[in-house]
Amino acid sequence: MKYGFIGSGVMGSALALAVSKAGVEMLLVSDTDQAKAGALASAVGGQAVSNQEIAERAERIFLAVKPQYMAGMFEGIREILAGRKDRFVIVSMAAGLTINKIKQLAGGDYPVIRIMPNTPAAIGQGVVIVSPDSLVTAEEVDEVKNALSAAGKIVPLPEKLLDAGGSISGCGPAFVDLFVEALADGGVLCGVPRVEAMELAAQMVLGSAALILESGRHPGQLKDAVCSPGGTTIEGVKALEEGAFRATVMNAVIAAWKKNKELG
Repeated sequence: MKYGFIGSGVMGSALALAVSKAGVEMLLVSDTDQAKAGALASAVGGQAVSNQEIAERAERIFLAVKPQYMAGMFEGIREILAGRKDRFVIVSMAAGLTINKIKQLAGGDYPVIRIMPNTPAAIGQGVVIVSPDSLVTAEEVDEVKNALSAAGKIVPLPEKLLDAGGSISGCGPAFVDLFVEALADGGVLCGVPRVEAMELAAQMVLGSAALILESGRHPGQLKDAVCSPGGTTIEGVKALEEGAFRATVMNAVIAAWKKNKELG
């Protein structure tokens, strides 16, 4: 099976690296920056080629292109796709662009899978949301999921929920990064050296997330278990509530979701 990646940015590179671990037959990579394409091709044991070659040869065409550049990219490969006699599947990770919009830009009713990865996929700890359209067979969906499995957890969602889900998992790493930085800043203000404060904050978030997933307990239960009566933790929780912490996080997800809709 030949996989092609148009775009070798952060997410395109992360997923190409994941796919390279799945033992696919051939990996093709293209980018407007030929040096970047060459570097990624070397890293994954693939070939640096043009967009047109990927459109002509790849059976799984991954589009790691920003939404605003998608129309221009398709202008260069639309005729090639239309001339193909063999089967191929387009896999788009463009935020906000629906399956129907991808088909419109591509110029044909081709099988399309929308995915939404996140940056931890680069170290195999990510989330990849997968939303196929009705033209993609169950076998093809399973094959793409297996190819992406080295990126982290694969979560199927209907397309109508993909933008909302992506606002949690796709945008969430930036929100968590802000939280970790703020925790470390608080520690520095209390006298903890910067390096140790950052390590404490990051490892705490990692461990807390693992505890939620592995214990299966509701986060509220785990929070209550730490909040001793009249203790330090409940005092900190009170400060977060006074700052509308939970409402602010909810609003961040909603704002990202609305922006996804605008991009489409």
